[in-house]
Amino acid sequence: MIIKVVILLVTVLWPLSFLTSADEAKTFNNGFTIDLIHRDSPLSPLYNPSLTPSEIIKNAVKRSVSRTSRFFFPDKAEEGEEESVLIPDRGDYLMKILIGTPPMESLAVADTGSDLVWIQCLPCEQCYSQNAPIFDPKNSSTFETLTCDSESCRSLSRYGCGSSGECRYYYSYGDRSYTVGELVSDTISFSTSNGGKSMIKYPKTTLGCGHDNDGNFRSTSTGLVGLGGGPLSLVTQLGDAIGHKFSYCLLPFSVNSTSKLKFGSESSTVSRNGVVSTPLISKSPSTYYYLTLEGISIGEKKLQTEQSANNIVIDSGTTLTMLQSDFYDGFESAVKDAVDNSHEPVQDPPEPLRLCYRDISVEDLPDLTFHFSGADVHLQKMNTILKVDNLICLAIVPSDRFSIFGNIAQVNFNVGYDLQEKMVSFYPADCTMDQ
Repeated sequence: MIIKVVILLVTVLWPLSFLTSADEAKTFNNGFTIDLIHRDSPLSPLYNPSLTPSEIIKNAVKRSVSRTSRFFFPDKAEEGEEESVLIPDRGDYLMKILIGTPPMESLAVADTGSDLVWIQCLPCEQCYSQNAPIFDPKNSSTFETLTCDSESCRSLSRYGCGSSGECRYYYSYGDRSYTVGELVSDTISFSTSNGGKSMIKYPKTTLGCGHDNDGNFRSTSTGLVGLGGGPLSLVTQLGDAIGHKFSYCLLPFSVNSTSKLKFGSESSTVSRNGVVSTPLISKSPSTYYYLTLEGISIGEKKLQTEQSANNIVIDSGTTLTMLQSDFYDGFESAVKDAVDNSHEPVQDPPEPLRLCYRDISVEDLPDLTFHFSGADVHLQKMNTILKVDNLICLAIVPSDRFSIFGNIAQVNFNVGYDLQEKMVSFYPADCTMDQ
């Protein structure tokens, strides 16, 4: 989005029932589960009841373009781009986390395309306006500053040493937004949805404490969080405690309920009938989760990508699926060929959508199967079609930069990540039943 980590934070005190330590977390009901809230759901603080369903969809697809235009790749970066991060508030699914002791609750974007967790901290050299109180390290008994010779500090692509030997981090964004501050550790906690009012905590989690933050940040945001593959991402830091595994089951954002994000062995999909798995490919930057797309079947016709391995990123924060333009052109032609000749595409589809029809049923459009290496993922119409302004539109668009398997394509799949075995698994599911 891609996933620089983005965070939408609303801070309140949380009444504790009990806390489970990181050591105990290894056996916490074989893992734990967190609610995910789509930003356009009625359950979201960002929900705007005045928007029509078509307006909500248009905003979501525009976020896709804005998000991916700020993805960072070494061979395509502009001068001054230091990290693989996005503008905040561009992700689609929100999760609650709690920082410090006593814990303070924050609502953050769950973003598989970002790494560093950071929040605004006092004292401020320059902080953008935020609705919630700014985090004061003095109020947390578990807060610690990390030194510039620490392993965490050295894992940053850009850092420096302060006058007292503290680690100073520097993150800049493609839109000239930035955050500068100290790399610190503190306890991060989660309120689980496994049943009952319980919380699980992870002491000494590394995060950024931003004292100088400015740019295109919103007042609802107090910082950023990432679930990417880099060394400072949340899932990498939880590591052994969650068996290097997590999964999610995404609901359509029109559903008035929460999706689920699972950590640990509870997230496993491997033993289920109908699950398919494809290798995670290591590639720079390590933030993103790369897969190999070998081809796509449009009805009975199969198109080969004729591209190298690691040619597509799977991302929970991008709404649309995007295909590199040279492959997309043949794909779009094959979709048109599969539609009855009595139906003609509209000439002026709403941007950035490319292929839309009027007076057509979704059943008139072909079934699509994405052929990943070792895994054929059969998509339902809800994964490939959007209804916008009385039009039926393909939820797949071209990209001049890279391909992305977006979150609409992942709806009603249990998508599991095994970072130790380097595999991503897909299991068709009714995510409304995963409550």
